[in-house]
Amino acid sequence: MLPIVAIIGRPNVGKSTLFNRLAGKQLAIVHDSPGVTRDRHYADTHIHGRDVTVIDTGGFDPTTDDPMGQGIAKNVRAAIDEADVIVCVLDGTGPAHPTDADAVRLLRHSAKPVVYVANKVDGPRQEDGALELYALGVDKVIPLSSLHGRGTAELGAAITSALPPAVATVAPDDGRATRVALIGRPNAGKSSIFNRLTGSDRSLVDHRPGTTRDPVDSEFEVEGQTFVLVDTAGVRRRSKVSEEVESASVMRAIRSIGRAEIVVLMCDADAGLAEQDQRLLGLAVDRRRAIVVGLNKVDLLAPKDRKKSMEDTQRALHFAPWAPVVPMSAKTGEGVGKLTKAIRKAASEYSRRVSTSELNRFFESVLERQPPPTKSGKAPRLYYVTQAQTAPPAFVAMTSAPDAIAPAYRRFVVNQIRKRFGFESVPVTVYFRARRRGRKS
Repeated sequence: MLPIVAIIGRPNVGKSTLFNRLAGKQLAIVHDSPGVTRDRHYADTHIHGRDVTVIDTGGFDPTTDDPMGQGIAKNVRAAIDEADVIVCVLDGTGPAHPTDADAVRLLRHSAKPVVYVANKVDGPRQEDGALELYALGVDKVIPLSSLHGRGTAELGAAITSALPPAVATVAPDDGRATRVALIGRPNAGKSSIFNRLTGSDRSLVDHRPGTTRDPVDSEFEVEGQTFVLVDTAGVRRRSKVSEEVESASVMRAIRSIGRAEIVVLMCDADAGLAEQDQRLLGLAVDRRRAIVVGLNKVDLLAPKDRKKSMEDTQRALHFAPWAPVVPMSAKTGEGVGKLTKAIRKAASEYSRRVSTSELNRFFESVLERQPPPTKSGKAPRLYYVTQAQTAPPAFVAMTSAPDAIAPAYRRFVVNQIRKRFGFESVPVTVYFRARRRGRKS
């Protein structure tokens, strides 16, 4: 599980700009108008030597009477409850605002580690204005400019020093049961398939969406292999997440992806793979988890509609075309056997190891058919390929010129490994490394 860093502050202090800076890419909308970020955004990133999940929140005003503002405040409180470290962003161009004082009081009561920053301090001349923020009674305020990157190194060091100690990950081939996270939107049938697989009624099943609030764990077996199944709260579009308790459930659902080796996305066949489903699967791909898509409630569709639903779903999985899609019905049991086989297959692939000799015998024939193309006058050579790790599978290809390997050829190598050795449900990574000088080919 990645530790969580929540960014909070009143409207228009530059939280989204800081979020984008820490995430290393433009994910949150940045605009001068206050209130642009109304919901929480999530991103996995690397800060000062630690992998973390960063959360961007809407502008926080705990005293507002506006219904929208009250909903934002509830989401912010939920983010605070789930966070390991909180970054409180203040405006460094002027004195403290009364809302800043309210936020500081709330954070003191949370008992969570807090890093206070004075944003919009673009140079030494603006640092004197940031000193006025000490009137809030905080011990330290870090001056920075999230727009220009000034001070973000000091912020990164402060965040990592406040994080809990890193916990070593444990591979699923150490004898423990493989964890399978059930995710998806409300009312997609997660609890129904949970109960069917585990043979219990631990998860409440109701036609109303949102009945599951907390993750539930239970064991089940497939052909003698034990799995731990985690049922999670349905994740709605962020604009529909308003209740504080539901916001916390969304955060726990996202955490469950980090705790699992296999992610099963339950999707309503009639509704199709929505944008929020794609976001969730994108997060699973980024975390290199095995993926299975359960296309549920196909019993309610006519044959031609079933076919269209499958085609639409596979088209929407353009970012993970290798992920298997299983048409099924948790209610009638149709396709459930195929789903469990897909889960077992994904677990096998996730921990599969291919010997170096087998890899290289195969790649000799691949290179004879299609060697790496020449780039900028260089004809790169591939010397050998070895599997660097399992769970998830990753390979290293030693080459004469890693930078000369074209992106298309990199994808070709991944696809050849996937096709030949049966990695059909898991993300496969191939790292191209330069061979050290002095070694014989």
